[in-house]
Amino acid sequence: MSSIEIAAVTKNEVAALAQIEKECFADPWSEDSLLYETENPAAHFICAKDGGTVAGYMGMHHVLDEGYVANVAVSAKYRRRGIASALITAMLEEAKGLGLAFVSLEVRVSNLVAIALYSKFGFENQGIRKGYYDHPKEDAMIMTLYFGK
Repeated sequence: MSSIEIAAVTKNEVAALAQIEKECFADPWSEDSLLYETENPAAHFICAKDGGTVAGYMGMHHVLDEGYVANVAVSAKYRRRGIASALITAMLEEAKGLGLAFVSLEVRVSNLVAIALYSKFGFENQGIRKGYYDHPKEDAMIMTLYFGK
């Protein structure tokens, strides 16, 4: 694997993000929705590139001093190489730079790999959203990382 570069998502990466969405999620975001996020001032979307190829991405929205992760997605052929960790590290640095008090996310309760990854970064279980996900129907664990704790 060549060196991974983390950068802000531009319109040029939207088609690649949409492809990763289709690969990773039962209810993927559309290309139009992702394109909108490139111009949304409350959105922070970053991607990981391997030699110019988008390997994964992460999106977060912020409201006042609160951060909410939209998605973390890595293409199957790039998994288990530290890309999600690199994206999370970069996004948490951005969140700190924005002066956020916390960053929160939802994750399928069955996604033990993701739960372990988020826990490694200090995210903690804050509760369950019953029936949050469709296709298949499943509960979500709410995980939050508080800064300054």
